[in-house]
Amino acid sequence: MARVVMQAVVSVDGYIANTDDTVGPLFDWYGNGDVRVHVNDRWPFNVSQASADYVRPFWADIKTTVIGRHLFDTTDGWAGVPAAGDHVVVVTHRPLPPEWLAKYPDAPFHPADSVEAGVALAKDLAGDGLVCVTAGDVGGQAFSAGLVDEVAMDVAPVVLGKGVRFFGHHTGTVLLADPDAVVQGDRVLHLHYIVNR
Repeated sequence: MARVVMQAVVSVDGYIANTDDTVGPLFDWYGNGDVRVHVNDRWPFNVSQASADYVRPFWADIKTTVIGRHLFDTTDGWAGVPAAGDHVVVVTHRPLPPEWLAKYPDAPFHPADSVEAGVALAKDLAGDGLVCVTAGDVGGQAFSAGLVDEVAMDVAPVVLGKGVRFFGHHTGTVLLADPDAVVQGDRVLHLHYIVNR
């Protein structure tokens, strides 16, 4: 059965992007190492050995990614290639743009009209693999609905002060287990938690 992880690079004060959706220094660690890693065939990164040892198996386990329509529009659906995994589920109340679908007719992107439907579809597509829900609004909704099993944060040593929150609009207390992974990379701290049930 698929596991669901909520993941993103995050500032020390809990933001995954600035208010204008730029990431500033959050992604600096993707280019400051000597080890070449690939999320897929199109986006190689150079990270530290410690980060490579952490992210390679994590990215390899991802079978389906769940994103919101805002991220889809911001990235233009990554030109039809999932950033990680084999499939992308887009939580949206509008159809995917016809011109985008015509340009990328074989893109493994699947619309869903709610977070609950999106996570259910993603789990079906992932089989026994990992479903990665992007942090932010959609991730926060999934977290609030109790659909997230794990939380993974790549904490960059920066304070943004404002922006897009990792947990979106989630409020309330949810206990996580002690971190089962704490990996210090170069300009990043990788943390992984299991959500207590």
